[in-house]
Amino acid sequence: MEHITLLLAIVVVTALVFDFTNGFHDTANAMATTISTGALKPKTAVAMSAVLNLVGAFLSVEVAKTISGGIVNENGLRTEVIFAALVGAILWNLLTWLVGLPSSSSHALFGGLIGAAVMSAGWSSINGGTVVTKVLLPAIAAPFVAGVAALLATKLTYRINRNITDEAQLKSTAKGYRAGQIASAGLVSLAHGTNDAQKTMGIITLALVTGGVLAPGSNPPVWVIASAGLAIAMGTYLGGWRIIRTMGSGLTELRPPQGFAAQTSAATVILASSHLGFSLSTTQSCSGAVMGAGLGRKGGVVRWSTATRMFVAWGLTLPAAGLVGAGAEFLTKQGPWGVAVVAVLLVAGSGAIWMLSRRKPVDHTNVTAADAEPAGVVTTAIAAVSPPPVGMGVPELKTTIPAPVPSSEAPADPPRPATV
Repeated sequence: MEHITLLLAIVVVTALVFDFTNGFHDTANAMATTISTGALKPKTAVAMSAVLNLVGAFLSVEVAKTISGGIVNENGLRTEVIFAALVGAILWNLLTWLVGLPSSSSHALFGGLIGAAVMSAGWSSINGGTVVTKVLLPAIAAPFVAGVAALLATKLTYRINRNITDEAQLKSTAKGYRAGQIASAGLVSLAHGTNDAQKTMGIITLALVTGGVLAPGSNPPVWVIASAGLAIAMGTYLGGWRIIRTMGSGLTELRPPQGFAAQTSAATVILASSHLGFSLSTTQSCSGAVMGAGLGRKGGVVRWSTATRMFVAWGLTLPAAGLVGAGAEFLTKQGPWGVAVVAVLLVAGSGAIWMLSRRKPVDHTNVTAADAEPAGVVTTAIAAVSPPPVGMGVPELKTTIPAPVPSSEAPADPPRPATV
């Protein structure tokens, strides 16, 4: 068994950096709805999520084994390929964080790995069956299943409470749902640590196999599990506030019953997939659940313009990260100077994205600020005609439309709006 070389050490550190970006990129999955509804203060929420991410990292290694020995063929794989894959994943994570889009860190990693492996050894290095059954199919099914579950759970919740009209009962019910939100948010955090931290464990294990430190098919060592858990926990505590804002109020307006339904549905899907070894995207599961919960309440609507941008980002993640990974691998194949160039480009690109983010910073002090995207014509129209549920203390919804003016008597000035 060989010693860890300098290149292998660089790859391990880069993998932990990716794990760190995964943490702050995906904090929104667990805590966006809890923060947006006021169930927890922002800093308290991310601290709780960080601790549970760390605990979740020790619960399973099934997903790690899928990545380290399933997606690509280990035999003949160079350590530089892992480095190139991580570069593609990190840069895509940072770019989508900058624009506040909850894209999939998992698919960024898979895209980078596939692109780098193809550039290194051709398409024969990819296990197509594993990619389809354990990556692509779960990517399609997870948001749909979580969304339908959250929609049905939200409808059931409001139906159960439809006859509650007493103010004291309403307050007591609201407190109960806030407590349920905190518990379900903790469950999502635990599930995130169980699923996403394992992806970095799998990448580090794969790097150790390519470097001759571990035998093919080995489970992640304890130090790999612990370091991956700590890295994702630290990133989670930092808080990806831009994406928290999008998930918490950019997609739909959530109330505590909806937040509880969304988080419980997402956690169930994520934990079930982790047990089966499916490396699905926690981001897609949670986003689907949030949209389902938004549609499950009468008068609740989804901001489809934001959702559309998110869907586009999901579709671009695998190919975009794959192209960057392939380009990075092309450079690393040139020798040590190519590896150095890729490392410099990674640092420079990350620094440039961070500098751009400072132009309009988002943190725990303004993450719930009411400057989200306007609802739009379709959203406003649906909200105006859909009655709110009875007994849940929902404020009256209003909108304004211009009063009709006869064409022959059209005034020079625009008509005053009439309140409906």
